[in-house]
Amino acid sequence: MKSSKIILILRIIVAIILIQTLRFKFTAHPDSVYIFETVGLEPVGRIGIGILELIAGILLLIPRTIWAGALLTLGLIGGAIMMHLTQLGIDVKGDGGVLFYTAIVTFTLSAIILYYHRKAIPFLGKKLSF
Repeated sequence: MKSSKIILILRIIVAIILIQTLRFKFTAHPDSVYIFETVGLEPVGRIGIGILELIAGILLLIPRTIWAGALLTLGLIGGAIMMHLTQLGIDVKGDGGVLFYTAIVTFTLSAIILYYHRKAIPFLGKKLSF
């Protein structure tokens, strides 16, 4: 019982992180535009990834789709981490690495959530019940 409450808190944290960044993506904040221009994905990638992050945040909050939200988050944030490591750098426009470290935390929490809900994954859940 206690672990399910912790996982609920982790789900809420990840959903908040995903959803709070949308205001930067959807309002074309200069920092967000800079990031997506640097990686060659402005504006379609910025808006598309924003929509996918909104979907992931919602899926994390719906009990039947937690696994899908966690998996989608891992993919999205994994891509963000790779962009930091290959094109953007850790420190983006003097942020001290806040975006990068937030991505690491979000990725880690999503992995924990997915592991906890691995049995709910269709077709794989029973095989992953170890």
